[in-house]
Amino acid sequence: MSDNNDTHSKAAGAYDDAQQNTSDQRELEARILLKSNRMIQQLTTMWDTRPDELLEETLKYNRNIWMLFYDTAMEKKENAQPDALRKNIINLANFIFKREMDILANPDKGKLDILLSINNEIAAGLNESASNSAAG
Repeated sequence: MSDNNDTHSKAAGAYDDAQQNTSDQRELEARILLKSNRMIQQLTTMWDTRPDELLEETLKYNRNIWMLFYDTAMEKKENAQPDALRKNIINLANFIFKREMDILANPDKGKLDILLSINNEIAAGLNESASNSAAG
């Protein structure tokens, strides 16, 4: 249990680290997703020679980011997020959780592509949204 809390703290700590470089929440979330993608990309590059723990650590980092998104979508029912957006975040997070469990059970680097794609798409949308709010 403490290992899970430690990993969750590390993901939250990543928010703190990135927050020093940006004040916009959307841009911050995009940076965290892109950091996770760099970790996943490094994992795929060294797939055949990776240390045993690298797969689990990389997926745990990504999963904890999505746990934060999931928790936010679940908790902030009265906030400005439309219900459709909240449901999409929850559904994406659930998909990612299932995919990661599948990857851990049956490691295959090709299965990581969808995680990279989702993170890239969400990060691009967050960056666009951050740019639009800065311009507005």
